[in-house]
Amino acid sequence: MPNRRQFAAAVTAASSTLASGVSAATASNRIRIGVIGTANRGSQLIDAFLPHSDCEIVAVCDVDSVTLQKSVDKLEGKPKAYDDFRQVIDRDDIDAVVIATPDHWHAIQTITACDAGKDVYVEKPLSITVREGRAMVNAARRNNRIVQVGTHRRSSPLYRELAPQVRDGLIGKVCVSRAYRTSNMFPNGIGREQPTAPPKTLDWDMWLGPRPEREYQSNIAPYKFRWWQQYSSQMGNWGVHYLDAIRWCTGDLAPSSVCAMGGQFAVDDDRTIPDTLQVTFQFDSGRLAIFGQYETSGHRPFPNGEIELRGTDGTCFVSERAYEIIPETGGQFAPKGERMKPKKKQIDGNNAILTEMHARNFLDCVKSRDLPHADVEIGHRSTTMSLIANISHAVGRRLEWDAESESFRDDAEANSLLQYEYRQPWKLG
Repeated sequence: MPNRRQFAAAVTAASSTLASGVSAATASNRIRIGVIGTANRGSQLIDAFLPHSDCEIVAVCDVDSVTLQKSVDKLEGKPKAYDDFRQVIDRDDIDAVVIATPDHWHAIQTITACDAGKDVYVEKPLSITVREGRAMVNAARRNNRIVQVGTHRRSSPLYRELAPQVRDGLIGKVCVSRAYRTSNMFPNGIGREQPTAPPKTLDWDMWLGPRPEREYQSNIAPYKFRWWQQYSSQMGNWGVHYLDAIRWCTGDLAPSSVCAMGGQFAVDDDRTIPDTLQVTFQFDSGRLAIFGQYETSGHRPFPNGEIELRGTDGTCFVSERAYEIIPETGGQFAPKGERMKPKKKQIDGNNAILTEMHARNFLDCVKSRDLPHADVEIGHRSTTMSLIANISHAVGRRLEWDAESESFRDDAEANSLLQYEYRQPWKLG
């Protein structure tokens, strides 16, 4: 498994390679952007890029004509509208694309854009399979492209200050970290629906893309696809955010084993992912990371913050804008007394501001060719944690993970789930 020094060397090499990339925006100093996927998160990303005067959204794309028209109206009719992402990527006058489509589309669109010489801002999770994620990293590197993943906590000034301090021992050795997605969706969740004809405004076949052909259901698209394992998961939707932050604070590249347990225990709906899931990751560095997806109860898991870092000297509760450290006082057979001073910090801002800052970092890197805060390799490693958790749950057992080969040790069944066969005519690169 690559250690931290080897990983840092690889990142430095990637930075040098990217510096040799040529961007039309570098010469013009105005970055021309196409947005692919304009519903929900795509609309939020439009808002995040609009305040930056050195970029211009010149194209928008969506497979739903109503959603597409809303984005055109939002931008006062300025961008050209498309219903096929390839038409956006084919434009020679576009420097970068923003991808906010469902998860199962991210790989094809990112790789196509990189191969066409476009820089990419792609929403999390980076991919829906591990093999897709590695192919995306390879596409970015061979084409000298900037690829920023939408894990916007990487641009939080507070996290950027705290993470290196935790790695340097601020709260002692962190042996356990925890985070949760909680929402009480009992009793009916996303509901039960019968297949129907798709809305006339929606190109359902294009929405499905590389996934198998199936009839339309109103509790799949546009947003509820996140509860269908073929298109997304809550491990990917929320787990990637928190596991990325944990991995950043502890300095771990990847886990060495994973065990996921759970099921659909209480919510009566059409979902194909659990309503209750608990995942434990173990690292060779001697620590655990725990993520719980609890959609049958919504109470907060911590007194404050979104992740908990339990160190030998103190426990840190941290969110994008605040953290609090509670000192350890010594337990059984240990010397008594506070092992550090309590500490609190809070900064102004909200999720929208952080996303705007993340967009700013992306635009700066398009110009400088430096690696962005959430470079594609970082996004791939964090996304992989969620994806292998889903595989552990699917096969029903603990799995040993080899981070160098990006495969499970001695487990053909689990390895068969690292990629799936695309529906024609779609291909991975």
